[in-house]
Amino acid sequence: MSTIAYLTTYLSLIVFTAAVMIKIISYLKNPIHVRWELYPVAHEGKRAEYGGGYLEEVDWWKKPRNKSIIGELKVMIPEILFLKAVWENNRPLWYVTYPFHLGLYILIVFLSVLIIGAILQLTGIQVGTGSESAFASAVGALTNLAGPLGFLLCIAGAIGLFIKRLTDKSLKDYSSFGHFFNLLLFIIVMTIALITWLFVDSNFMMARDFIANLITFNFASIESSLFASQVIITVVLIAYIPLTHMAHFFMKYFLYHDIRWGDEPNIKTPETDAKIAVVLNYPVSWSADHIKGDGSRKTWAEIATFNPAATPEQEKE
Repeated sequence: MSTIAYLTTYLSLIVFTAAVMIKIISYLKNPIHVRWELYPVAHEGKRAEYGGGYLEEVDWWKKPRNKSIIGELKVMIPEILFLKAVWENNRPLWYVTYPFHLGLYILIVFLSVLIIGAILQLTGIQVGTGSESAFASAVGALTNLAGPLGFLLCIAGAIGLFIKRLTDKSLKDYSSFGHFFNLLLFIIVMTIALITWLFVDSNFMMARDFIANLITFNFASIESSLFASQVIITVVLIAYIPLTHMAHFFMKYFLYHDIRWGDEPNIKTPETDAKIAVVLNYPVSWSADHIKGDGSRKTWAEIATFNPAATPEQEKE
């Protein structure tokens, strides 16, 4: 089982990386989206405070644009760390989804300090022995705190979300089998991780050794079959995440920066003009009179250049 654990980990990391890249490339290849024109736009700086934008300026197309990174961070950080939009718009859901997300954030910290600890061990600095340096001691202490806390928060949050989707009328219609399966998978994986910590690897020495072996491609024997099983199911979950709707953890970047805040003016931008030309030549499938009319207008370019208020005589001119 030891060899399987190592090989599955390498394969899962490859799948995870490939899935993330494929999703991003696939998104970037999509047709240009319709501008939402939603304000405020975070990078507008002070104008965002009252919902303004650069279009309100006289001769705006002649002036340089000044984007505020600070303005974007003021929106992004509270949203990422605290799920601010959920807190403001759906407080009952926040109480169960935030523990789940907070648990995931803590587990990212846990994995980071595990890797740091493994690297320290490879350089000859032991972690968790009681005689290590102050930095190594801090790494070990943070690892021992973040691991169990992350497991528990994820379990509690996933159970809460599972029950919420079963009982909340506003969520039931939008809950598929995949939602419940994913939550159940997290519950199972985190429960196994918690049991492994309680009975097999209470100071995460096995976990650090395993990561150190991964880094050096050393397929050393894993003494505990429970630990090996935990590794396999955990890395499979990691590989699975970007293949599902949970990919929103990185695709949200495009939702905010490209769709919600994408307000680049189309001035002397041949690349954008080419994308618009592609979309304008799509066939029209709408049957409403004010769109397709008598069926003579076959593409969106024809729709865009047609004046529905014009008389038949004006159309001929």
